[in-house]
This record gives sequence, structure tokens and C-alpha cells, in this order.
Amino acid sequence: MSLRGTLLSPLLLLALGPALPALAQEAETWSLHGQATTVTQGHGAFPSPYAGGNSLESRKEIRTSFTATLFLGRRLWEGGELYVNPEAAAGQGISHVLGLAGAANGEIYRVDSPELKASLARVFLRQTWALGGAAETVVPDANQLGGTRSARRLVLTLGRFSAGDVFDQNAYAHDPRSQFLNWALMDTASWDYPADTRGYTWGAALELVWDAWALRAGSFLEPKEANGLLFDHQVSRAHGDVVELEHGHELGGLAGRVRLMGYANHARMGDYRKSLEGNPATPDVTATRRAGRIKYGWGLSAEQALTPDLGAFLRAGWNDGRTETWAFTEVDRTAAGGLSLAGPRWGRPEDRLGLAAIVNGLSPDHRAYLGAGGYGFIVGDGRLNPGQERIVEAYYAFEAAHGFTVSLDAERVEHPAFNRDRGPASIFALRVHGQF
Repeated sequence: MSLRGTLLSPLLLLALGPALPALAQEAETWSLHGQATTVTQGHGAFPSPYAGGNSLESRKEIRTSFTATLFLGRRLWEGGELYVNPEAAAGQGISHVLGLAGAANGEIYRVDSPELKASLARVFLRQTWALGGAAETVVPDANQLGGTRSARRLVLTLGRFSAGDVFDQNAYAHDPRSQFLNWALMDTASWDYPADTRGYTWGAALELVWDAWALRAGSFLEPKEANGLLFDHQVSRAHGDVVELEHGHELGGLAGRVRLMGYANHARMGDYRKSLEGNPATPDVTATRRAGRIKYGWGLSAEQALTPDLGAFLRAGWNDGRTETWAFTEVDRTAAGGLSLAGPRWGRPEDRLGLAAIVNGLSPDHRAYLGAGGYGFIVGDGRLNPGQERIVEAYYAFEAAHGFTVSLDAERVEHPAFNRDRGPASIFALRVHGQF
């Protein structure tokens, strides 16, 4: 099946959807949800005195991506749940998902083929042990069986999933299918989180939730090659570890959360400085790869409801920036924040309006490497007049019917790939999303 006609898939999903949840809700031990999303995105020509192998195209281009996912869940025993997510993806990101550290479409992960390809996105076991406290209602949702749970609990997630399913959550900026599209808004851009090309990995995460507090820790497989599909199974030398502390609170009766995350990635990575020392004219970070290297950093995420309809969020992150980017994107310092407004004030309660800004930066070693003509797997113009990559994104999501939204999205990028000599670029998108 080709990408042609996939724009209709969310409509088909919407048509089938009303019959499917009814089947799932008859027995609380089963869960069935689904989604389909298309994003058509493009930009016009912009100033570019030169370009390299990983540059954003300076000429006009338009690309479309498509994903469809089934979220299957089964309660196995008390506290035990199994989830399986088959997924299909097709299409292309602008410039083959190159030339922007804050890539413009979170629905496309270097999966760059017009042909529809199926994969098993997730298969994982979640075990919850109740530790007391008040009972909380769990609303049925994708990868979430409806029912109740204890406000004090221990949760183990084991299998194939995304590290972002557990860590670095944010109510207003985490889902590119319904919120902001940019990579640096769906996750903390400086967190080089362990994942394959599609954004998933194998691993385990343990969460201790105690009323308003939560403490999480996880360890995951790293890919054999930067942004590769195959994993390094030598776990003693290749793994990504994450720890996160979360606190929920209320200000004036309005909910908010703050999360502080630290991480360390162990993999056979290259070193930017050593690549420059070995070959200053044409540095190649891949030539310096060796086992035992570590990339570490931290991330801060906060969200706060300002009114019942308006919410604000903030993300900030840093990593040491000495070793090459391995799995996510080439950002060593990041700050992002924005607002999300629901539509009751204009009679559209399910509509959403979002506005956010991002500033991404590089470590000194990474900046020197790109300036000498080096390439990563995302950015590299062959030269560099260094500057911060600055992005503003706005979207409006219109609910056309229950479970079906059409969004208009715009991004303005200054200094794409940290280069003052190129841009600015304006990127526009039409997103169609259906879910049940």
C-alpha cells in the first residue's frame, strides 16, 4: 500500500470507531483503541548562500507522513496488564528529516519511505502493586484499561515501548498527533533518549507513586549505530538509564506538576573533540567511536493550569555535549515554553489553540565540530556561522466530529541547524487525526 489515499484513513477510522469501543467496554479486562494521523507539511524558499549533505532544502518542498496504530490491552491478573501496539507508517518528512535540530514533524522519525510499512511499536507488561491511599478513577484510553487504582502504588513496565511513555510527560506538549508538532516540544530536546529509528526501545521502568509525589527509574537498550534500527545487546556496555522525580500541586485550586529528570547513556559513541584533534580539516565523529563512552544530562519539565481553559508549560535541558548524538536529535542545551488554550470561550470546548517558543543550542565541542565541516545524523551544513536555533510554533486544532480533528500548524525557524547564514524558514502543516 502506498501513501496515496492515506488522508482518508482517519475518516475511515472515525467511521469504524463508534462500534469498537462498545465491544471493549463490555468487559473491563479488554481494551481496544486506535488512531490514524496524516501530516502534510511544507515550506517556501529561503536564503541559503551554501548547503551541505544534511541541510534543510532551501527550495520549496511539500511532504506528507502517515501513521496508524492499534492499542490492544488485556488484564491478565490483579494488577497485571499486557499491551500490544501494531503500527503502520509511511511518508517523508521535509528534507528527509534533516537540517533542523528541532525537527518540524514529530510524526516522522527518519522513516523516509512512501510505502506503508508495518511494525510492532510496543509490546509490554505493566504490573501495579497497590500500597494504599485513596482510590483514583482510571479513564479508559490508549494503553490504559479503565477502572480504579491506588494513589500509592508501585508500577513496573517491562518490554518494548518508548522511554517517553513513562518519562518527560507534559499535559500540554507531548503528543504530536494532537498538540505541537516540533520534536523540541514533544520531548526535552537535549535528552538523547534511548530508542531505535522509530523512537522505541526495550527496557524496564519502575515507578513509586505516593500521593502527590512520584519517583521513576528506568534502563533501556541503546542502538548499535547512531539512530539505527538494531540494538546493541551487550547490555553491560550499552544502555540508557533515567531517573525522574515528580511533584503534583495546586495553585489557587488549579493543578500543576514539576518533573526533574537525570540520565546517563552508555554506548559505543564517538567524541567530537577527538575527531577534531585527529582530523581538523575533515573531522568524522564516527571514526572515533569506542565502547565505554557516557553522555549525561538533566531535564526540567513543568506544567500549570492558569484557568480551567488555559495552561502553561516549560521545558529546559542540558547534556555534556562531548559525545556524538546517538538516538534523538542534535541538541545539547534547550529551553521551551508555551500556552495551550481550550475553546469554551468561543463556543468550541474541544478545540485547542497552542503557541510556543524554543531555543536550542550546542556544546562548545559540538559547535566546533560542525564549524569544521563535520556531520551528525541530523544536521551539518558543511560550514557554520554559529547561532542558537530559534523556533516559534502555533497550531489550532478544530474538532470536526467526536474523535476527529483537523489542525493548522505554523513554525518559524531562525538559524536552522544553528547556522546564522541560512534561513529564516517558515513551515506550514495540515494535520488530520482520528482516534477511537
